[in-house]
Amino acid sequence: MVKTQGRRGEVASEILSDVPGRFSIGMRLLALPREPDGRRRELEVEELWPHKGLLVLKFVGVDSISEAETLIGCELQVPSSQRSELQAGWNYVSDLVGCQVLDHGREIGRIAEVQFGAGEAPLLIVSQAGAKQFEVPFAEAYLDRVDLERKQVRMKLPDGLLEVNAPLTPEEKREQAQPARKKRR
Repeated sequence: MVKTQGRRGEVASEILSDVPGRFSIGMRLLALPREPDGRRRELEVEELWPHKGLLVLKFVGVDSISEAETLIGCELQVPSSQRSELQAGWNYVSDLVGCQVLDHGREIGRIAEVQFGAGEAPLLIVSQAGAKQFEVPFAEAYLDRVDLERKQVRMKLPDGLLEVNAPLTPEEKREQAQPARKKRR
């Protein structure tokens, strides 16, 4: 959910579903906070309407701006029992998060998050032990297979892709933060 909207506890949400008319009054949704230790919260849609490219949602029991603010940043999910059947080759983001990513059979890490909007393909944010993360394009050209039963995403990434998309180390960040020094002769 992106922001509060109105004074009665409404929130404006970006909708990533490809299912037309996916949300309805009375529908139950799960709100998942971004913090890993945050708890899911079940919400019931009381009212909804489109507004400036977003969907405004009013939930039962969320009746003030301060209550709505607790939902900002949460991801809304449809309970598994209410999911639509997907076409072959399509996956729910919630099924991908937590999957082990393998590149040519070698483990890279686990999917911590999926980001949209950075290009044609979504980005898998893959975390390794020690907090190192990689941005891996979830592009068909690199995808070997998704095995949700084994919680694995098998890829065939081009050489050097992980190094290009690796985040800066703390040392590299410090070096970049220091002002450039002119050489004296």
